[in-house]
Amino acid sequence: MPTILPPLPARQHGAIAIMFVLMVLTLLSVAGLVLDLGQAYNRKLELQSLADAVALAAARELNGTAAGINSAASVAASTAAGYNYQYNHLQVQWSAAALRFASAPGAPDSSWTDAAGAAVTPAGVLFAKVDTSALDAGMGSVASVFWRAAGTAPTILHISGRAVAGRMTIPVTPLAICAQSATRAATRANSANPAYNELVEFGFRRGVGYNLMNLNPNGSAPENFLLDPLSPPGVAGAAANFSTAVVGPFVCAGSLLMPSVTGGTLNVQRNFPLAALYLHLNSRFDNYSGNNCVPDAAPPDSNIKSYVYSSISWMSPVAATQTAASWTSSGPKLWTRADPLPGDASNTAAQYGPLWAYAKAVPYSAYAAAPEEPPAGYTTFAVSAWSSLYTPGPPAASSYPSATASATPYSATVGSNFLAPSTAHKPGLGGRRVLNVALLACPVPAGAIATATVLGIGRFFMTVPATATSISAEFAGVAPPSSLAGVVELQR
Repeated sequence: MPTILPPLPARQHGAIAIMFVLMVLTLLSVAGLVLDLGQAYNRKLELQSLADAVALAAARELNGTAAGINSAASVAASTAAGYNYQYNHLQVQWSAAALRFASAPGAPDSSWTDAAGAAVTPAGVLFAKVDTSALDAGMGSVASVFWRAAGTAPTILHISGRAVAGRMTIPVTPLAICAQSATRAATRANSANPAYNELVEFGFRRGVGYNLMNLNPNGSAPENFLLDPLSPPGVAGAAANFSTAVVGPFVCAGSLLMPSVTGGTLNVQRNFPLAALYLHLNSRFDNYSGNNCVPDAAPPDSNIKSYVYSSISWMSPVAATQTAASWTSSGPKLWTRADPLPGDASNTAAQYGPLWAYAKAVPYSAYAAAPEEPPAGYTTFAVSAWSSLYTPGPPAASSYPSATASATPYSATVGSNFLAPSTAHKPGLGGRRVLNVALLACPVPAGAIATATVLGIGRFFMTVPATATSISAEFAGVAPPSSLAGVVELQR
């Protein structure tokens, strides 16, 4: 019997073609989605780069003044004008609505204000925020051609860039002393000749040396403080933040990890532990004994010459002390021989200590009640004024540098008043010997650890290296806000 074979299945015409079409459609859909995502991603990069650049540029201008706010707004606009988008085809159309200001990077949205609002109270405004969603809507709109065809995505993707920039550090040494007076600027009256009325700032005289460890406007015992370098104003600190291991690097660098020291009370510890920290301060004199500091983070000054009282060349007679001699008045008050009004018969020339190593006295008539000094500083007295400023028994400035009106012994670059750091640490950094020191409203509440309010930042020039018991420093005025600018960083 012949073998009967099963019937063959029916032929399936076009199956492969159908599968091929489906596969191609799938591949095209994936490719389309990639193109949509690519456009969206590129636009995000463009807008984020714009936001970053404008926020950084604006934040660099913030210096605690209304002028700084206005400059930030202007620089923001000029920076944005240099940017294009949509693959570099269209120029950014800037709007001031995209720029906001605040005193802290994490401030709630309601605390951010425009330039006009920030300029009303500019002192604490340190951060700039840019949000490109406030610009032309077309900048952040990307049409979703392929996603839209899938029917599961919006027809327009809305994209924006956001950035916050500001300073997270401030160049203030973790050392605080009492303001000798709560008055920002006062006149030191000269009854013999009003032309010699002198500017006094928070009770300090420019060009006069003080032992920062031996002052107190409210008692006969010294008052000085260590600042918590990690806790901003108004933030509760921790006792561990006052340890030498924590504070030491900040003393080396002369900085605090906070954008400002005003706007609230700071945490302080009574009695600055100078015996443990004086070598950290002396890195400014190219002294790295004990390996407490490293030159990269704490470079020496470009002029490390010590102006020792017994060997200075520009005063006659030679000073008898490194700083103005201590004097306890009735009251009691621990002050110096430079504090009594002119004509005090108990003073002598030698009791003033070295004068004008870094800064010169300023006539009160030159002072202007403004956040910033003029770019060239205030007009100063000439050395011929010494006989009226430092009486009785005034010293003479027979060999004081006089090449220019701003010349001081420290500003020398050659000669007996100049000494370069070691070859390994050259060229050094000019002005490192100037300590920015917080001047507190005193008396500070009782307790080993307390909170205190900062009235201002005094600039004190170290005339000689610190010792375990003294910091000899010449007052050089109140630091303007613009000089207290740390490195601007993105906070996003």
